[in-house]
Amino acid sequence: QELRPKSLDIKQEELGDMVEKEMASTSEAIEDAVRRIEEMMSQARNESSGVKLEVNERILNSCTDLMKAIRLLVTTSTNLQKEIVESGRGAATTQEFYAKNSRWTEGLISASKAVGWGATQLVESADRVVLHTGKYEELIVCSHEIAASTAQLVAASKVKAEKSSRNLARLQECSRNVNEMAANVVASTKSGQEQIEEKDTMDFSGMSLIKLKKEEMETQVKVLELEKRLEGERVRLGELRKQHYVLAGGCEDTAEDGETRPAPAPRQRGILKKPPIAQKP
Repeated sequence: QELRPKSLDIKQEELGDMVEKEMASTSEAIEDAVRRIEEMMSQARNESSGVKLEVNERILNSCTDLMKAIRLLVTTSTNLQKEIVESGRGAATTQEFYAKNSRWTEGLISASKAVGWGATQLVESADRVVLHTGKYEELIVCSHEIAASTAQLVAASKVKAEKSSRNLARLQECSRNVNEMAANVVASTKSGQEQIEEKDTMDFSGMSLIKLKKEEMETQVKVLELEKRLEGERVRLGELRKQHYVLAGGCEDTAEDGETRPAPAPRQRGILKKPPIAQKP
């Protein structure tokens, strides 16, 4: 019983309904994601200002563009799926076609679930970033996951589609658009993170006099530590260069009286003999 394919436990009617329900569920998840992003946008405008507002708007706008691209992708995938069923089922019903091609159907369901899940995770990560309770890296990872699940959905649809299908060409174009929008989310997230970190590091306007004095002393300590470390590294570099000259044979011999004299020249060999080529260190 454990080795039996999972599709055998599902009736034909249930398998066909699962595809339609999953595609509808994915569409609903994306619509909900778009609404949540719009709410986050208005909330960010009310609660933040300056650089933080600029960063939040740029990130949320890129997330909105990505959601719109995913929504178009799911719609096109649904149209292509209907085209595949209509052209391949023959006299069979839609449920019978899905049951006959159960592995392909399960792959389609899995890919649709992955797209919907990725969209939901992206919105939740964006919400945490706007509220300053999450990490920017989460948005980047979610964008990569969406790109991967999109490729999975296109691959699952491409297996049964005709090469000359217009819906397939549209789906591939939508997939490229999703990848481009996901890359925009990554770019806006990285640039926003750099802006926020730079501002937080150099913004002293909200500090009291005692806090400023404490920060000043701690910074002086760090400067002295770095200067000492720099001096040590310079000494180390000098010793490394000395040893390099010794190994290269370019150092000068030291006389007994403390004076230095050049290293003795090598003996002259026969005129007809070619002098040896100097070896690199």
